[in-house]
Amino acid sequence: MSADYSKLGAKVIEGKTKIVYDLVDHPGKVLIESKDRITAGNNARAHDMEGKAKISTATANSVFELLNSAGLKTHWLHQHGDRSYIAYKCHMIPIEWVTRQGQLLLLRVFFFDDANNDPQWSFEQCLAYGKSYGGLLIGRNELQIMEKMTVAIFEILEKAWATLNCSLIDMKIEFGVKDGTNEIILADIIDSDSWRLWPSGDKRLMKDKQVYRNLQEVTSEALDTVKRNFEWVAERVALLNTKPRGRVAIFMGSASDTPHCEKIRTVCASLGIPCELRVSSAHKQTDQTMRLLGEYEGEGIPTVFIAVAGRSNGLGPVLSGNTSWPVINCPPISADWGAQDVWSSLRLPSGLGCPTVTQPEAAALAAAQILGLNDHMVWAKLKVKQLNTWISLVEADRKVRDDK
Repeated sequence: MSADYSKLGAKVIEGKTKIVYDLVDHPGKVLIESKDRITAGNNARAHDMEGKAKISTATANSVFELLNSAGLKTHWLHQHGDRSYIAYKCHMIPIEWVTRQGQLLLLRVFFFDDANNDPQWSFEQCLAYGKSYGGLLIGRNELQIMEKMTVAIFEILEKAWATLNCSLIDMKIEFGVKDGTNEIILADIIDSDSWRLWPSGDKRLMKDKQVYRNLQEVTSEALDTVKRNFEWVAERVALLNTKPRGRVAIFMGSASDTPHCEKIRTVCASLGIPCELRVSSAHKQTDQTMRLLGEYEGEGIPTVFIAVAGRSNGLGPVLSGNTSWPVINCPPISADWGAQDVWSSLRLPSGLGCPTVTQPEAAALAAAQILGLNDHMVWAKLKVKQLNTWISLVEADRKVRDDK
């Protein structure tokens, strides 16, 4: 039975294009409702655009589904109607982070101050600001976390849009402190007000709000063009949430190696990669090993093979010698003869490219990095995994210093 979010509480805040409401029966959560309103130049230009709220909400839902699926920490929970979604309540940090594409990514920071037209700030100015939000002082660590998250979010969406032959030129986002915690999360609606998009990398084909900004005269026909552009974005951004294109196939020489293989499969599952286990001995049933290999190749699904065999490992080299697809050795190391056995995986015949790792997690991650070359969702999950590891180390360092 789905939760009832119909009882709206107090209005938390109302901005140019959205309203945030508390939820009476759900403390710590809010309803974010979009408006049929388009603005530019710090509200110097503003018009009603019928249908924009639905388009913006659809776009934001697709973007957040992608980011949440990748493991990124955001305020978004789920859609609620055509014009709104449910999110964690956050204490917003009044800093806007803007990333722009170039030979090197350009990152700029702006402080929300309407009276001064949201001035650009340096890192040092942000650090000197020294205010707390949700009980969290925004200091060096917090700024570095937001900086790192901003770049990761841009790169994830940039890579995703590239699969549709569309260039993400720049993007602006905001962060907040999740209510009741000290956790910094992405807490900004991401829609066609947030970025610039150029199909085929061609500025003349832009599909973003810059078209509205560039208008010499805002007519109903011009607004219809802007609306169609926003609809184009909403339709295509939904295509970015794709199923995995590839898979991992683990060949084990004996069923006794299953526990080792299950560890590999668990890591693959955490990255959204389908993983199959097969038992086949290259020494005792070479014909069966070749038949299984042929079946996988014949299906045409990009596959990384992981060979799990101890003692004399012929499985990995045999697979590698008979396919052009990647093969990774991950032998289960036993207490007796383990050091000697691993040489059968490391010491390959000439002409074979079959790397060896000994940890199940390492095998799964290596396979994911290979598949991520042509799968933006796998790449995104790896990117966020690295980001979250980086953040956890920063937080651990802070805790050690605070405990002194």
